Amino acid sequence: MTPALALIAGALTGGWLLPAGLRRFDVRRRDPVLLIVAWLTSMAAVVLTAAAGVLLLFLPGHGPVGALLAAVHHCWSALRHGASPGTEELAGVFGVAVLLVLAARVGLRAWRSGRQRSRTRAAHLALLRPAARHEPGTPDLLWLPHDRPLAFSLTGKPGVVVATEGLTRHLSRSGVAAVLAHERAHLAGRHHLLLATADALRGGLPFVPLFREAPAALRELAELAADTSAISRHGAAAVHEALCAVTRHAAPPGALAMASDAVETRLARLEHGVRTPSRARRALSCCLAMLTATATPFLTAGALLTGLAVLSCSA
Repeated sequence: MTPALALIAGALTGGWLLPAGLRRFDVRRRDPVLLIVAWLTSMAAVVLTAAAGVLLLFLPGHGPVGALLAAVHHCWSALRHGASPGTEELAGVFGVAVLLVLAARVGLRAWRSGRQRSRTRAAHLALLRPAARHEPGTPDLLWLPHDRPLAFSLTGKPGVVVATEGLTRHLSRSGVAAVLAHERAHLAGRHHLLLATADALRGGLPFVPLFREAPAALRELAELAADTSAISRHGAAAVHEALCAVTRHAAPPGALAMASDAVETRLARLEHGVRTPSRARRALSCCLAMLTATATPFLTAGALLTGLAVLSCSA
């Protein structure tokens, strides 16, 4: 039972420690896509480690983990078999029940949230489409006759960018293009789905800091990632102009608007200078981040097992 409990403890420890490590990265200088991958992989790794711990309770002799521990030090053997098979099976059934309850909480929240988003989107589009102006060749773009400079994106099939004609009155042509590129980057990056998933996990696992803090962190990073995409196409000056001019209000619930989140941080990032990494460098960095985030809960569990083995042998 001990290796399984160590994996579960490693998952919980990772859920508490990983957010502090992720917050240490300066979002003004780091690639936001890399940090998004790190947050998502960390959440997946914690869930996977906990599930592996529960599964291990059902394996005879704890599978290869038990044999490895016995080979490292045979004084661990007594501790490893300290619980009867019936106790281990009972603990496994309890662990599966807990996982199923948590999965049901997350799934129910995701289903309810998805239904609400779908209804809200349909209601907004039913109001917006009759009043909007359509440009030939851009079916994903709706122009509203309003003087306030505003733009937001709504997810769906297909996703839609809604912009007001006030953008063209208050911004330069490059500024307008930067706003539209920002919103289309949200749709292309599936940021709405990413944030909805994080919200569902927070609702199902609010007691774990990693899941509790993920939605706010990912919302900020999604805006930074969309800024980076717009900068690569239209330049930092155009994005700076857009952030300073576009209003922060009037976007409907569930939409992602350009100036709704972390504006001060994004302006500070523009002052520091934004360097878009090459595809190869970004791919390599993301792979390293995924490996590190995935290994952290398992390495924590291994450290707990090693420490317990040392203590038991010395005793």
